[in-house]
Amino acid sequence: MSSLTPRFLDAGDSALFVELGEIIDPDLNARILALDAAVRAAAPAGLVETVPTYRSLMVQFDPLVFDVDAFISFARETLATMAKPEVKGRRWKVPVVYGGEFGIDLDDVAARHKISTSKLIEKHSAAIYRVYMIGFMPGYTYLGGLDQSIAVPRRLDPRPWTPAGTVSIGGIQALVAGAAMPSGWHLLGRSPVRTFLANRDPAVLFEPGDEIVFEPTDASKWDALDARAAAGEPIAEVVAS
Repeated sequence: MSSLTPRFLDAGDSALFVELGEIIDPDLNARILALDAAVRAAAPAGLVETVPTYRSLMVQFDPLVFDVDAFISFARETLATMAKPEVKGRRWKVPVVYGGEFGIDLDDVAARHKISTSKLIEKHSAAIYRVYMIGFMPGYTYLGGLDQSIAVPRRLDPRPWTPAGTVSIGGIQALVAGAAMPSGWHLLGRSPVRTFLANRDPAVLFEPGDEIVFEPTDASKWDALDARAAAGEPIAEVVAS
């Protein structure tokens, strides 16, 4: 499907999906983010919220006010005339304590790929990850850019609980968890960074289009970093914008 040939899918009577494709692709995602920005700038009557994902945009609206046909025409025209979008997000350096109690699947994933844990950490932390979307749970940060040589299918037996801040991989994706929750992903480490704090402005630290690089951090630094993060410090450092 061409990224300029959208599908419009109803999601009940108060939401609509604009779908541009079926793959994880930075150019496709950039078009979604550009469309999202255009919709929010136009602010059509009845618009409630927009939620960009890897390859679609959900538009939530008041069905008594929102003109769906007019919106579809607007979206088609915007996409048809859109120049190749450039997403200029921030690049964040995010500390991660790998392995041990912080990343209980590190050894297993390394053994699966027949490499040392230090090599796995090197490969995982060498990548520049793109924030494709925030979703599922508050601050749940979905990332692309994983080194394909360390990709691994999701677990067959999901765990009923994994801690907030978990840095994990599943398939070709990577993730920073914003809250404690069940997960079938492989836990390589944990970051003290709070990707979501309800009383912080902004409540969600990362945005779609941002980039993340992981910084291996010694476990001895965890308590101090975790305390600072709990007090509201971002801990993650913007290294480029």
